[in-house]
Amino acid sequence: MTRRRSIVIDGFPHANPIPHACRVGNLLVSGGIPGFIPGTTRPAATLEEQCAHMFAYVRAILEKAGGTTQDIVKVTLWMNDPASKEAVNKEWLRMFPDEGSRPARHTQPSQFGGGMLIQCDFTAVLGDTGTDNDR
Repeated sequence: MTRRRSIVIDGFPHANPIPHACRVGNLLVSGGIPGFIPGTTRPAATLEEQCAHMFAYVRAILEKAGGTTQDIVKVTLWMNDPASKEAVNKEWLRMFPDEGSRPARHTQPSQFGGGMLIQCDFTAVLGDTGTDNDR
């Protein structure tokens, strides 16, 4: 068994041979997670829809890796317009309702093009070492 395990979820395609996240022991680190319409590589039409899809992918990746949103310690957002945080905050508060238990978050400006308005990545520390069926 290898020490490093690739985490790949259904309904979130991409063109490169890169997993959605990687787990080593109890550490889980994701790659970039956009707000694609499930099953496609097309971004949803609005920032609100992209945020909803993006956070749904975060949940799915965590579940596949054996974790929950409570395991996230840091989220980084890249946004075309970092001032447009209302849509992000709506999903953020849905995912992390307890103000005493939220991960760190940082927002960076970015220009994606092609209708993509936002992307995130995250780091999580999971409670156990996982199972062999993470793939």
